[in-house]
Amino acid sequence: MSRSARRITAAVLASGALVAAAALPASADGHGHGRGHAPRSTVVLGKIQYDSPGRDNGSNRSLNGEWVTVTNTGRQAVNLRGWTLSDESHRTYRFDLRLAGRSSVRVHTGVGRDTRHDVYQDLRRYVWDNSDTATLRDARGHKVDSKSWGRHHGPRR
Repeated sequence: MSRSARRITAAVLASGALVAAAALPASADGHGHGRGHAPRSTVVLGKIQYDSPGRDNGSNRSLNGEWVTVTNTGRQAVNLRGWTLSDESHRTYRFDLRLAGRSSVRVHTGVGRDTRHDVYQDLRRYVWDNSDTATLRDARGHKVDSKSWGRHHGPRR
């Protein structure tokens, strides 16, 4: 091979390596999530029963009639240990469970025995007011999801 052919070959190989190196960070970026943006969580708030059915007489049955559903929409289980669910008054429930993929857990206000599908805050007073916001945060304190309801939380214009 001539000297000029070797130089051209070396230049082509070097430029190919530069192009490949420049493409690596773009493909490792997180599948379309821009830098600085965390991917959306598969764990979300579902249905919320903030006004327990029947009379609000403070009984454990009435307290457990209000609840918030937390759903894992993904296929993989998510460890919720250290995650929190709170209301606008900062009354907070701390999770200590692993939520299976494509499943839900209902967080009741009153006293009860925790299972895979129902957990209890073991409180003796109501948490969810008729106008309130439920906020779900991960173990680092980052807001994962929130839902609001009531007279002050209608659609914003």
